[in-house]
Amino acid sequence: MDRREARQKAKALVAQMTLEEKASQLRYDAPPIRRLGIPRYNWWNEGLHGVARAGQATIFPQAIGMAATFDTELMSEMADVVATEGRAKYNAYAEKDDRDIYKGLTFWSPNVNIFRDPRWGRGHETYGEDPYLTECMGVAFVKALQGDGETMKAAACAKHFAVHSGPESVRHEFDARVSQKDMEETYLPAFEALVKNADVEAVMGAYNRTNGEPCCGSATLQNILRKQWGFQGHFVSDCWAIRDFHEHHMVTRNMAESAAMAINNGCDLNCGNTYLHILKAYQMGLVTEETITESAVRLFTTRYLLGMFEGSEYDNIPYTVVECSKHLALAEKAAQESFVLLKNNGILPLDKNSIKILGIIGPNANSRAALVGNYHGTASEYITLQKGIQEYLGDDVRILTSVGCELFREKTENLALRQDRLAEAEIVAKNSDVVVLCLGLDETLEGEEGDTGNSYASGDKMELQLPKVQCELMEAVAKYHKPVVLCLMAGSDIDMRYASEHFDAILMLWYPGAQGGRAAAKVLFGEISPSGKLPVTFYNTLEELPAFEDYSMRGRTYRYMEQEAQYPFGYGLTYGDVEIRNAAVQTAGENVFVEVEAVNNGAYDTQEVVQVYVKNLDSIHAVKNPFLTGFARMSLKCNEHGKIRIPISKKAFEIVDDTGTRREEGSHFRFYVGCSQPDTRSTMLTGKCPVVLEYNKC
Repeated sequence: MDRREARQKAKALVAQMTLEEKASQLRYDAPPIRRLGIPRYNWWNEGLHGVARAGQATIFPQAIGMAATFDTELMSEMADVVATEGRAKYNAYAEKDDRDIYKGLTFWSPNVNIFRDPRWGRGHETYGEDPYLTECMGVAFVKALQGDGETMKAAACAKHFAVHSGPESVRHEFDARVSQKDMEETYLPAFEALVKNADVEAVMGAYNRTNGEPCCGSATLQNILRKQWGFQGHFVSDCWAIRDFHEHHMVTRNMAESAAMAINNGCDLNCGNTYLHILKAYQMGLVTEETITESAVRLFTTRYLLGMFEGSEYDNIPYTVVECSKHLALAEKAAQESFVLLKNNGILPLDKNSIKILGIIGPNANSRAALVGNYHGTASEYITLQKGIQEYLGDDVRILTSVGCELFREKTENLALRQDRLAEAEIVAKNSDVVVLCLGLDETLEGEEGDTGNSYASGDKMELQLPKVQCELMEAVAKYHKPVVLCLMAGSDIDMRYASEHFDAILMLWYPGAQGGRAAAKVLFGEISPSGKLPVTFYNTLEELPAFEDYSMRGRTYRYMEQEAQYPFGYGLTYGDVEIRNAAVQTAGENVFVEVEAVNNGAYDTQEVVQVYVKNLDSIHAVKNPFLTGFARMSLKCNEHGKIRIPISKKAFEIVDDTGTRREEGSHFRFYVGCSQPDTRSTMLTGKCPVVLEYNKC
């Protein structure tokens, strides 16, 4: 069913409703209208990296880990699993007439905000700091989630429109002031791509204001979304964001005025309860019935597109597909591709035949919470790092373990003295041939402020260092001078200077999903080569960054930073040794490609992410540093040669001026083709320089 047909059916259905019935359908927990055969429907569901908060489901790596794969095909496969399991659960629940929260087909994912500052607690829900990578991963997710069938498989939602990335503590009253150049160059491109290239069905507004207007009641943002981009779907508020209009932003005086401001500016669906006052706003003359009708039509258009009233080809997906072996295998593959090897002095991969005693130490070694990030489902089995290694080695290697310390609390047992597990960790380190040290964070330390699904109400990070107790654990282990592999489980930039100086290898695992430990064991012992790349910059200090509240991009992310990174965006080692032998720019009509020839000179088979960056050499409006404009994965066996053709984004040849106008400008461009970005730090860490191509665009 196409949108025109679905809208006509929706209009006919809504025309049979009273004004009160129409208004009732604009809430996320829409009640039934039994006389018209309309069941209740709860619009709120989550599917960021697996169906969330509704019981058993396959849990994939957190979004930031999926971004580290630089693999859009894998992202598509993951999103299809989310839609498939979501349909299976919806079908089963609907048979029981269970239409509760988190059981519908409208998933409030993906989060395509830009991770502009490493302090932001929700950054791990995003695809990182780069607009192009975010766009590519987001489009792949939306297309696969929504499917290409006669009916929509599930409905995706691009959030949080449009300029939103902390601070969490003031998000309900904060005004993100941003230039028109930064808006068009950084904050809007992913949203535009999801609308124009993926036909995303929903868009969610942010809590904050943008340049003075509440995002869920902004005429400016709606003009961009619907008039400039042609968005046809429905718009939903973030949860209880409309209440902020009068309680925190102080742009209205009461519920009725807030409801009117939101719906008059294109917000069709209220996650919250402010739209209970829509009829009062109507009686006060603040809202017309036509406006209420239009929002209802948009919402029922989505329900018709999903086949909720006339059936769908997905109605027979059985519940037994949930967390099936095929889906679990894909989750493990995703974890394997997401891991980023930051340092390796040759210790990795580990040789189990040369290890008699392996020590596993750290608060995240056997932590389920560190596997799943936030917005997660419930797995039937959680393969922690410790369990994964034990499973992999079996009885071949003796394993000693110690939690070492708590995640951030100063003791494990309430009656004990401070750091009551530190001595145990030292004993394990002393008696081990090799130590795997697993540190990091979880959603209790970085997450969403006041998240209704997160009882810890966590928020932003205050610093880049690990909690003090973990820093002390690192020092305690280091003094034994044993070979140490640090496995870091976190969703953001963590200062790794001490670890880099004292430990033999550092492997970034992110929040790798319920199969993460099994995937990590295979990577640590060389069955699989790590191949992920950083989707964010690891900075040396926060002092080099602007204030958290400053939304200017100056000095932020790899595209605008002036200092040298600790670990740069796009960086990640493998067990192989991939060399870019040749590269050439090719054209086909208006399309531009870079053809790349590579060889793996290493002793291990590997995958590698070939990246293309571009620098405009003519325009004063060009992005400061070369920026990502194309990428692709290659699989290369030992000593194998391969070729790959990478399409170049048309935005590679465009600039954004100070008025926010995007246009082509200049004719001289420089492409950098390699396995990292072309900064000096990446060159130093990898020992490789990218191939440089000069290109004149006539």
